[in-house]
Parts: sequence; structure tokens; C-alpha cells
Amino acid sequence: MTPHADPQTGAAVKAADRAHVFHSWSAQGLIDPLAVAGAEGSYFWDYDGNRYLDFTSGLVYTNIGYQHPKVVAAIQEQAGKLATFAPAFAVEARSEAARLIAERTPGDLDKIFFTNGGAEAVENAIRMARLHTGRPKVLSAYRSYHGGTATAVNITGDPRRWASDNGTAGVVHFWAPFLYRSPFHSSTEAEECARALTHLEDTIAFEGPQTIAAIILETIPGTAGIMTPPPGYLAGVREICDRYGIVFVLDEVMAGFGRTGAWFAADHFDVVPDLITFAKGVNSGYVPLGGVAISAEIAATFDKRPYPGGLTYSGHPLACAAAVATIQVMADEKVVENAALVGETVLGPGLRELAERHPSVGEVRGLGVFWALELVRDRGTREPLVPYNASGEANAAMAAFGAACKKNGLWPFINMNRTHAVPACNVSEAEAKEGLAALDAALSVADEWTV
Repeated sequence: MTPHADPQTGAAVKAADRAHVFHSWSAQGLIDPLAVAGAEGSYFWDYDGNRYLDFTSGLVYTNIGYQHPKVVAAIQEQAGKLATFAPAFAVEARSEAARLIAERTPGDLDKIFFTNGGAEAVENAIRMARLHTGRPKVLSAYRSYHGGTATAVNITGDPRRWASDNGTAGVVHFWAPFLYRSPFHSSTEAEECARALTHLEDTIAFEGPQTIAAIILETIPGTAGIMTPPPGYLAGVREICDRYGIVFVLDEVMAGFGRTGAWFAADHFDVVPDLITFAKGVNSGYVPLGGVAISAEIAATFDKRPYPGGLTYSGHPLACAAAVATIQVMADEKVVENAALVGETVLGPGLRELAERHPSVGEVRGLGVFWALELVRDRGTREPLVPYNASGEANAAMAAFGAACKKNGLWPFINMNRTHAVPACNVSEAEAKEGLAALDAALSVADEWTV
């Protein structure tokens, strides 16, 4: 579709939004949401006719881009056939979605519990782990995000937890490996891996192994910074969990379904967890859907004992039909392979080349179409371009960078002192290069804030 200007409609949409919509994670009186007129593929546009290359994939979920005709058609067909039905019944779209997901999960994670999104998937995965083990505590990492519901936000390891953390959720946080900002004073990936595993095992020892139900990790942390774990770390966590009878949960809500150039990020590390949480890319976000992929051992816990959890819309037919169509599109159009290729040949090399020329770039890291640029004031000291959790004037440098991106037709993903390059998994080489050119221009603005 070609964007066209319709400012009057845009003004009406904006007015209704400001009058009635309460936005998440926002001070309502300080935001100015863009009124979106349409979207297609890797682009969206406003009512003034401005088109943007979306380097956020929505919230890192439109893995096949916007308005893919085969998925739209599948939703329309399902709506005409069976728009909704209660979760206690066997429904074709639900059964087929579960089968296709189970075919792609690692190991024996063959049972699928459907939720409406990622936070509910985490809630239920933790509940399953606690019931399976009979233990209360959960260990999770700082620099993580697992969702906004009660348990999920307490498991989260970034500032979004603080306002809702009542200190009674049975959650203990620990440091996962991150060599660029190592809490362990490591100088190599091998040191960082070994010291992070020692720290985790020490935490377990002092918390009491017999009290710990689960360790949950984002396979590759998403919003917190796309820190790919060093070789051997996830395998080491798997071994620790096995030794102490702890359930190992991998959160693949953001990293799953092609984002890293594999169906699941766990595939890169040859690790099989006991539970995987998923959402977002499972159906490119066209209809809300998430879930938990469950190992045979944990599923067996509930063979004769009812699982005390469920949702009215669990496995909603429209959402599941969208998942079936999305997975088929990804297979037929080699979307996972494209994500791997674009990451290896365009985004990775291109971002590293930008880092060589821009003093504001401290580090480039990522896989597939899942990349982060760590922006700094000083490469030598690695001082972040803005302080941790900055807002207002303290965040001026990142605000200026973001404005420059938008001026050049790129919608950026920005969190704290980072920008993430997370386009659709079926992004073309030309689109990726267009995004790199816009980032190049915007980083020149960020460079003005360096010392």
C-alpha cells in the first residue's frame, strides 16, 4: 500500500486516544503517541504520509512483517468457520498449532499449554515448576524481563519490577554473564562463563537447593540488552539444575520463532530445558497468543492430578489459526534461514562497521535479526551514553538519537543507553541496508554527546 495524507482522520484518532486510552509503562500526560494509518511488510506510516522502516518489529513480534496476506486470510477463514470456542474442547486450529509448535521445540517438550501472551506463559511455567517440585523459590537474572503480571514482574530483573515488587514472591535474583559490563571482573568469555556459574551455584547453596523450584533465564535476554550467553553457560546451568532437581525454564518469548536465525534460540546452544515459554513471533502478534512447551516428566505430574490453572481464551481458535499460518509461511518462505543470512551477511557486518566509525558505539552484539548497540559517552571507561534508567533531561542524548532516526525514516527500538536492530525476520537485504544507513546518520548525533 502507498501511504497518503489524511491529517483530519489522524487528528481524530489522536484525540480519541488521548481522551480514552490508558497506555502501558507511561506517564499518561507526558506521552504523544503517533497515530498509525497502516502497515505492510517492514514498514508502517502515519496520517501525514510519513513512512517508517520498523526496526522494532512492533515490540519484537512481527517476525513475518505486517499484514502478511496468507496469515490475514487464515484468520478470516477461521472467523468464518469457528470464531471462538471454549478451551476444554479439541478444536482443529488449536490441535494443529500445538502439533506444529511441538515439532519445533527441542527435546521432548511435546505438550503445549496455551496462554494469551508471554507474561501469562511465565506465570504458568513457574506455577508448574513449583507444583512439580513442591518447592517455593525461583531464581532469575538481573538484566531480564519476563512480563508485567504479578509473578512475571517479580521475576523480572530490570526497573519495571521496582514499583510492584513486594518482596514476598519467593524470587531471588542473580547475575548472569555479560562480559562487556562484567560483575565478575572477567577479561575473557571463558572466565565470565566460569565465574557466572560459580556465582549461580553459590547463590543456590546459600538459598538452600531444597527450596528452589526453578531457574528461569531468557535464552538470549531481549529488552535488557541482547546479551548472547558465552559458550558453555546454558549447558552449565542445565547441569546445575539436574544436580539439584531444579526445573530449568527458558523464556523464548522474544528470542523464539526465528528471531535469532533458529526456530528457538536454545538450538544455538544445544540445550534442552524442562519448560519453554513463548509468545510474540509464534503468530507474528496478529492475534494475542503465548504458551508453555512442557517436558514429558513435568507433563506427567498432571496426568492424574489436575493442573490448577487455565484461561478463558486458552488456545483461542483465531490466534491458533494465525499461528498455524505463520509457522507454515515461515517454513515455506524460509524465514528462519533469511533471518540467519541477513544477520550474518548484512546486519552483523554493517553494525560492526558503524561501530568502527562512531565513537558512541561501545559494543555490537547479537544473532540473526536480534542485535543491540551499546551506546557510550566514553569507549575507554564504557560510561553509558545516559545513566541507568534515565528520564527527562538525563536522557537527552538518547532522545536526540531517537529523533534523528525518525527524521531519517527509521523507527528505532531504544531502551536506556541501547538501540536494538530487530527488524522482521523476513526483512530484505535492501531494507536492512536502508536501516543501517539511517542508523549511521543518527549515530552522528549520538557522537556529539561523547567525550
